[in-house]
Amino acid sequence: MLDDLPRLAYLALLLVAIGGFLIVELRARPGQTLRQVAAWGLIFAGTVAVAGLWKDISGVVAPRQQILEGGGIEIPVSDDGHYYLRAQLDGTSIDFVVDTGATTIALTKKDAAKIGIDTANLAFISQARTANGTVNTAPVVIQEIRIGEIEDHKVPAVVIDGEMDQSLLGMNYLSRFARVSIEGDKLLLER
Repeated sequence: MLDDLPRLAYLALLLVAIGGFLIVELRARPGQTLRQVAAWGLIFAGTVAVAGLWKDISGVVAPRQQILEGGGIEIPVSDDGHYYLRAQLDGTSIDFVVDTGATTIALTKKDAAKIGIDTANLAFISQARTANGTVNTAPVVIQEIRIGEIEDHKVPAVVIDGEMDQSLLGMNYLSRFARVSIEGDKLLLER
C-alpha cells in the first residue's frame, strides 16, 4: 500500500491540474474547449483501438506469406527476425513460428483446442527440451494441413503442456518440402 502512495499522489495532482485547466477554459471559451476535449478524446480512443487491433492490421499491411506458382511458399522475415506462417489445420487458421530447431510441429494448448483437440483428455507422456527447459508433450495427429494449394494429411504433432506464446512449425513438416532456403530476407519452401 505504501508503494502505491507516490503513484496515487501523482495521479491526484495530474487530475487536479487537468481538471482546473478545464474549469478555467470552460468558463472562458466553452464551445472551443469542448471541441478540443472531443478531438483529444477521439485521438486517444483511436490510439487505443489501433494498439488493440495491431495484430490484425499488421497482417493486412505486411502480409505473412505468399503462395508461389508450382506450390512454393515465400515467407518474409518479420521485424523480430522470425518467419511466421499461417496454415489451415483441420479447417482452422493457425499461426506458426517456422522453427528449424524444433523436431516436430508443437501446438499450444489454445491452438490445439481451436482445431478440435480435447486438451483436457490428452496424455502428456513424452517430454521435449525447449529454450525454457523441459516440458511435457502429448502426441496428436493433425488430420489435414493446408497452405494454399499444398495439402498434407495425418501429420504427427505434439501439444505442449505449459505456457508457449505460439505454435511451432518444426522439421517433421518442413522436411516434406524439397527445398527450404533463406534468400535475402525471405524463407522459401518449395515442393
